Amino acid sequence: MAQRMPEIRALAQLLGRYREPDSTRGVLELAVTAVPLLVIWALTWNAFDNGYWLGLLLEVPAAGLLVRLFMIQHDCGHGSFFRSRVVNDWVGRAIGVVTLTPYDYWRHNHAHHHASSGNLDHRGLGDIDTLTVREFLAQSRWRRMLYRLYRHPMVMFGVGPSYLFILKHRLPVGRMRGGWKPWLSTMGTNAAIAVLVAAMIRLVGYGPFLLVHLPIIILAASIGVWLFYVQHQFEDTYWSHDEGWSFHEAALHGSSHYHLPAVLRWFTANIGIHHIHHLSSRIPCYRLPDVLRDHPQLAGVGRMTLLQSLRSVPLVLWDEERLRLVSFAEVRARSMPDLPVIADCCNL
Repeated sequence: MAQRMPEIRALAQLLGRYREPDSTRGVLELAVTAVPLLVIWALTWNAFDNGYWLGLLLEVPAAGLLVRLFMIQHDCGHGSFFRSRVVNDWVGRAIGVVTLTPYDYWRHNHAHHHASSGNLDHRGLGDIDTLTVREFLAQSRWRRMLYRLYRHPMVMFGVGPSYLFILKHRLPVGRMRGGWKPWLSTMGTNAAIAVLVAAMIRLVGYGPFLLVHLPIIILAASIGVWLFYVQHQFEDTYWSHDEGWSFHEAALHGSSHYHLPAVLRWFTANIGIHHIHHLSSRIPCYRLPDVLRDHPQLAGVGRMTLLQSLRSVPLVLWDEERLRLVSFAEVRARSMPDLPVIADCCNL
């Protein structure tokens, strides 16, 4: 469903009535996330005495709850989870210790993502790196190989997320010269993480702590990056240069409606209703379903099911001529039709 710009702007204004947070609801949502996470963590630790595989099974819902906790932190960053900005910020900072994410540093980067999503002239901060076909073909063979490696599913959803949350977030990467605030956010979070980890190791021991918590962190990180990926990296997404870029059009048509099963919608705090979130980021996650209920015509915009989302993985380059994401194979077929497939890794 394509909409004209005046209609999208009018819709954004209409959604203003959903932006008021309910602090009581916020406390409840936080409680039903944090308390079960603590309980399952304890049960997982205890389960390892009775069998390693039982403990691993319990780590799956624990990772899901950690993802949900991150989504609450995300809403706090938008000032949308509680009524009070102070409460949002301090709850967000506290959650950031558990999610290994320095809240204030992340909030700045994420605000840049919202302000420039889909703008080809403002890429590189808070986004997944995306090259156009023209840019990719102009790269040296070495840089093409690095981009292909970066976009490989094992890196994008395997090694990359763990590196991002465990290592990269330990320094204000990208804002090293941004003054004392990025350093205060990251170093303060690092210090709190160190205290929490030391306390947990003292309580359960070094080996059990790593055995329980490390797989939860790794799985949750991969799920989080996957969600962020499919919310913007799909075939008919939106990219444009400055002169043609529109915030409202990028919000509605450059973000997907990731229609997940009900249980996964709960674990992901409705973040799959991403087109509405980008159109009005101050709407609390617990009110996003209300928007689709009252405006059912929006449910079909950018709609993608769990199975359909798997098709987005090979789409890695923005085709400025066809206005869609394409795969390396499509580019090879169009730009070098006589090139043998075996030469792909070297020449493209």
